[in-house]
Amino acid sequence: MNQVETRQIASEEPLYNIGAVARMTGVPVATLRIWERRYGFPHSARTPGGHRLYSERDVVSLRWVKARTGEGMQAGQAVRALRHVQAEGRFPEVPTVSSLAPRPEGEAPSLGAFRENLTAALLAHAMDRADQLLGEATAIHSLEDVILNAIVPTLNEIGQGWMDGRVNVATEHLATNYVRHRLIMWTMTGPPTFPIRPMLLACAPDELHEGGLLILGMLMRRRRWPVAYLGQALPLPDLASLVRDARPPAVVLAATTEKSAQALADWPRYLPGVLESKRPIVAFGGLVFNEKPEWREQVSGSFLGTTLQEGVDKLEGLLRETTALIV
Repeated sequence: MNQVETRQIASEEPLYNIGAVARMTGVPVATLRIWERRYGFPHSARTPGGHRLYSERDVVSLRWVKARTGEGMQAGQAVRALRHVQAEGRFPEVPTVSSLAPRPEGEAPSLGAFRENLTAALLAHAMDRADQLLGEATAIHSLEDVILNAIVPTLNEIGQGWMDGRVNVATEHLATNYVRHRLIMWTMTGPPTFPIRPMLLACAPDELHEGGLLILGMLMRRRRWPVAYLGQALPLPDLASLVRDARPPAVVLAATTEKSAQALADWPRYLPGVLESKRPIVAFGGLVFNEKPEWREQVSGSFLGTTLQEGVDKLEGLLRETTALIV
């Protein structure tokens, strides 16, 4: 079977919670905690809330240790053996994270198949299965690809199902919040940021649909731009007060309906002088600007484009042009 080389995918970025790692490695949650307490292995990262997060490298190392214990080694001996191997510059050669699920010889798991399985898992309320699928997908695809080509279509499909009456409100909310929590986690555990103030991301007044803005923020954070997410339905006077205090390089605003776009059009009244100085950058996007392009002319600022990829590329270009940062 053609497998991706372990060294190519064994990222040290913390991505997986303890439950997902237990399923991916076959090591029970209780055992993971005991090994960490007794042997300092694996040395997990922590979220701000104190929850453990593990990297792909941790997963591969755990599977190596588990294989040694299956051969008769004591856990402590296996951990010491792992450290010896690593000290010599060798990394454990075990099946990669991506090979958890059996598949035909030579066949790579596609994002299309992942999307279908993730949609099915969320509609069935199978959160454990969704965790496993995310772990497998991010082990062999970039997180950006997983988000743009699998998670976004999944959310769109479930949202359309709700609009068509095929998916009830509770299921739609469960799926949306499942993805929301993971987007926030990925945003908080991204690479080190550039040494500038964070941009501000906010939904227009009365706007409750935040998925696209969260994804844009996560993708910008993955490119090392610091972000501060302000959430849904933010009143413009409060936004203006924060802008004056925080002095962000950019403010990104989202609207999905004509009502929220109409409210958004009033932002220059609360931030006088910004249009002339172009400090900070004010950019906007959202469904209403795609479906009704005439609204792009009624809201001041830079329209970010019709897709998330366009939005990320344009926003990054604007930031590079207007900051002194050389990146």
